[in-house]
Amino acid sequence: MAERVHAVITGLVQGVGFRYFVQSRAGAFGIGGWVQNRPDGSVELVAEGDPQQLDAFLSAVRAGPRAAQVTDLRVERTEVPTVSTTFEVR
Repeated sequence: MAERVHAVITGLVQGVGFRYFVQSRAGAFGIGGWVQNRPDGSVELVAEGDPQQLDAFLSAVRAGPRAAQVTDLRVERTEVPTVSTTFEVR
């Protein structure tokens, strides 16, 4: 069964190309969903896909692009019957 991940990433994650990095990594791992900046300076994402691919994707998100400094990645997981096939920056 596929999984959906809801994550909130904190640290220096806005103004450093973080959302576009996440979108690129999602494409590389075949992950669907979306990513957006939040007013509090964090970044929020929802990602859907194979659990092993999601784990690899989240490892990449935790590392972030060079200019980013991720201090925390909070993740909630749920199972889903079908997954989105596109990943959008909001």
